[in-house]
Amino acid sequence: MNKKTRVDLHNHTPLCNHANGEMEEFILKAIQMKIDVYGFSDHAPMKFDPKYRMSFEQKEFYENQVLFLKEKYKNEIKILLAYEVDFLESHISDEVMKTKVDYFIGSVHFIDERGCDNPEFIGKYNHKNIDTIWEEYFDAIEKLAKSNLFDIVGHIDLIKVFNFLPKKDIRSIVQKSLKAIKKSNMVIELNPAGLRKPVAEQYPSRDILEVAYEFDIPITFGSDAHAVKQIGFKYEELVSLAKEIGYTKCASFENRERTLVSF
Repeated sequence: MNKKTRVDLHNHTPLCNHANGEMEEFILKAIQMKIDVYGFSDHAPMKFDPKYRMSFEQKEFYENQVLFLKEKYKNEIKILLAYEVDFLESHISDEVMKTKVDYFIGSVHFIDERGCDNPEFIGKYNHKNIDTIWEEYFDAIEKLAKSNLFDIVGHIDLIKVFNFLPKKDIRSIVQKSLKAIKKSNMVIELNPAGLRKPVAEQYPSRDILEVAYEFDIPITFGSDAHAVKQIGFKYEELVSLAKEIGYTKCASFENRERTLVSF
């Protein structure tokens, strides 16, 4: 019988300016939660929206601290170094993308440089066709996949965060972007952060996850923790959902090489 591996690849640090807790505290919590593979994937620096990410000056400290913890706890947990990168084509940093990491998460947080998970965006939901907003968002996801820059798509349906859902069938809206993700050999994450938001649903929805399974797109897991107590949040629920749909393995990474492990 294959050993089950608990993987958690999407987690933040106080360097992003909207997370709390020391990096070592996150690791100790992960060990307590019996996580086998833990990834730090904090918001990468870029010259846009600097309030919600580390600065370029902090980048070396972040990487050195992750590598220090990786060595210190090597006998208890496997620690990975990564970045979550905002997909804004004119702002993606060559310095970041040339960094030696285990993986990159690519995420869409902005449509036309307006933050779609920022409450200020709600006005756009109220004054524009909701289907159009969803289509614009998934057009950006498709471009993200076609860029071939990333290994994982972060919270693929973040656009639903405030519970504004499309009238069109979600499955039809996501077809092109999921095909692009498959062609780019990327992974999507099961992320519980949406369960803490107004939508009260994990990313992605069951409908999207079912289409991803039909397309044979691998999955991984990420708490998207911004506080120590969020490490491993709703992990068992996500595992159950994935297994109900048919998944038995999830992705892990090392030096941007992907492996699939049983969960």
